[in-house]
Amino acid sequence: MNLSVDGDRLWDSLMTMAKIGATAKGGVCRLALTDLDRQARDLFIAWCRSVDCSITIDQFGNIFARREGRDSSKPPVLTGSHLDSQPTGGKFDGAYGVLAGLEVLRTLNDTGYRTVAPIEVAVWTNEEGSRFSPPMIGSGTFAGIFDLQYARDQIDEVGITQGEALDSIGYSGSAAVGGRSVGAYFEAHIEQGPILENENKFVGAVSGAQGQRWYLVKVNGDEAHAGTTPMTARKDALHAAARMITEVNRIALAHSPYAVGTVGRLYSSPNSRNVIPGSAELTIDLRHPEDDQLEIMDAELREALKEVADDLGLLVDVEQDYYAEPISFDQTCIGLVRSAAENFGYSYRDIVSGAGHDAVNIARIAPTGMIFIPCEGGISHNERESATLKHLVAGCNVLLYAMLGMADCD
Repeated sequence: MNLSVDGDRLWDSLMTMAKIGATAKGGVCRLALTDLDRQARDLFIAWCRSVDCSITIDQFGNIFARREGRDSSKPPVLTGSHLDSQPTGGKFDGAYGVLAGLEVLRTLNDTGYRTVAPIEVAVWTNEEGSRFSPPMIGSGTFAGIFDLQYARDQIDEVGITQGEALDSIGYSGSAAVGGRSVGAYFEAHIEQGPILENENKFVGAVSGAQGQRWYLVKVNGDEAHAGTTPMTARKDALHAAARMITEVNRIALAHSPYAVGTVGRLYSSPNSRNVIPGSAELTIDLRHPEDDQLEIMDAELREALKEVADDLGLLVDVEQDYYAEPISFDQTCIGLVRSAAENFGYSYRDIVSGAGHDAVNIARIAPTGMIFIPCEGGISHNERESATLKHLVAGCNVLLYAMLGMADCD
């Protein structure tokens, strides 16, 4: 077997897809279930149909492009990722995994190579969790983590439900969500961190992903006049939120080097420059590769937030609205990624994912592996996100061979 992907075609697909939702700074804004997301989905489907793949869309909008194998009774070997982005996202996050899968289909079609098991490329709905929370909900619903009605009922900031958004772009499919066998799943992705680039490695064989806890914190104080209320008499919710942000950073640093903590959103009300904020809301994201350490961080966080609120005479409500336990990927899949890298002479290393991916959900129901490639400066979720052609090709070649290793096994 002497197959390799067409790098120029892969690059052209990525750059064509990046025109949908292109931003002035060179990135993309393609929020989940917007018309731009629809355009990206439509383009992907058109490309897949051009290489004679059948298309299935499930009731939560997950898309599956299928290339039949010699034995269609075997469960398919899947790959894929997502086409939605952050508001100021890059060209490669998610889209690379989808279009690397497309390039695998095209390469097999060019050569007439027919795998034993079917091959499928998936586009998962709302991986980012930016417009609708929680993240990775399409793959999570497929894997049975979320109920379909729960997924459809989640709302965005203006009160539109995910189900309404799906219906509006025409992607509420008819197929059942999940409930079928998957032979294996592989996902190619930019690293979104600096390790591979710093060590001059072409490929990361991902051994697993760290755990995550997301929180919505609401702080309640009292609105008052900014000019007439003495500092000692204030119940300033935004002041409390600022101190809580400091506590998030302190807790993450105390569990270094692997822990991270982030406050990504902060709102205050009434949001007037001469009114002391009477309420504030903030989101908190804690991550660690060890679940016991994540539990300790959770306890420390809750205690610290209460202490801040008590000290200032305010009320605080802490709701954990998302949890993903640390995941270890399948050893056979990891081994296939390593051996594929060796076959092509690509330098590689084992690596743990600091970000969540659809692969984390699919790992609950099928043997799963991931392939990382470097991204410039480790920058992602940013319009400056960048990856080189040689690394994109390397990851796609590794994906091809890893998928064949599972699709052609007895």
